[in-house]
Amino acid sequence: MQTVNIHEAKTHLSRLIERAAKGEPFIIAKSGKPMVKVIAVDTPSAAEARRVGFMAGQFSVPADFDRMGNDEIEKLFGGDK
Repeated sequence: MQTVNIHEAKTHLSRLIERAAKGEPFIIAKSGKPMVKVIAVDTPSAAEARRVGFMAGQFSVPADFDRMGNDEIEKLFGGDK
């Protein structure tokens, strides 16, 4: 694993981050003493990721859903004109 000093890390940060993102972690040192390890962030596993349609088949929407409550809505918002 590559070790770089702080000055070199600041100078080449973009390049170092690209390499870390591709699976090549590195260590940043200060005066030769290792301070931090930079590694790529893992993407969430399939079990952790939210899925569209995860509740499919668990409930049903009535066919008249978009017309439900029309009479009450008309009374509340000017159906008396």
